[in-house]
Amino acid sequence: MNLEAFILGSGGMAPLPNRHLTSVLLRREGELFLFDCGEGTQVSLRRLNLRWKKITAVFISHIHADHVTGLPGMLMLSSQVERDDPLYIFGPPRIADYIESNRRVLDMYINYEIVIKEIGREGGVVYRGEDFHVRAFPLRHTKPCVGYTLEENARPGEFHPDRAAAKGVPRGPLWSRLQNGETVRAGDGREVQPGDVLGPPRSGRKFSFVTDTLAFPEIAGEVAGSDLFVCEGMFEDALLESALEKKHMTAVQAARIALAAKVKKLALIHYSPRYTDFDLKRVLKEAGGIFPETVLSRDRAVFPIEYVD
Repeated sequence: MNLEAFILGSGGMAPLPNRHLTSVLLRREGELFLFDCGEGTQVSLRRLNLRWKKITAVFISHIHADHVTGLPGMLMLSSQVERDDPLYIFGPPRIADYIESNRRVLDMYINYEIVIKEIGREGGVVYRGEDFHVRAFPLRHTKPCVGYTLEENARPGEFHPDRAAAKGVPRGPLWSRLQNGETVRAGDGREVQPGDVLGPPRSGRKFSFVTDTLAFPEIAGEVAGSDLFVCEGMFEDALLESALEKKHMTAVQAARIALAAKVKKLALIHYSPRYTDFDLKRVLKEAGGIFPETVLSRDRAVFPIEYVD
């Protein structure tokens, strides 16, 4: 099952000609999940040939302009593509006010159901799929803000055909049933349990999204073990004082969280507009000195998230 993250916008505060505002799309087979929706999101979606009508849910971190200004246009766009399924929108308190006021003032024509769910201070699981869930957790910014993780359920262990054959289970549908966790009967009538032919359970994949927050230890616990950790690296370490004042974090702080959380890859995002693409190499060097598996997010970059067996 494919899982990949598309960086639709990597900038913070103000858009630049080559850098839209923060937005990340996660594609898991036929489902799309959008994390934040900054200005320019539609442009990247079109350039990547991604279909807005396929987006199941939008997860907003907080209601600052550089994270939500792309949302009104996206909502109106959906009415032009014959959307049938409801669109779920999650965010901190007042996300419903923001959406409803835009609908009213802009006199939006919306021909599909929008389900808005506001997230309380404690966070928790906000969305469940058949074999995964999305969890929100509180961050520390100048207004209510949350981070998100999408985590798949554990997968069955590796199937061992030799064990199945030794138990008298013939090749065919019974093998598939065992791999799906069902108990079957061998040719002689004996019950064969999945645990008889499968190795230990294997973990699913995990994606984490954190932006606009002070760095604090609990973040590492929430994003622990992520295969891809997308995290703000708004400033270089020389501007730590400014980051603390504005309740943001530096790339070095993001790298320390990634190291403590033992993530597989850290993708920095939400850069200050003061940094050119050339300047960002300096930011990357600082973070990479602490956590070598650090990369820079770039607009329209794609990160495949593979199984690690």
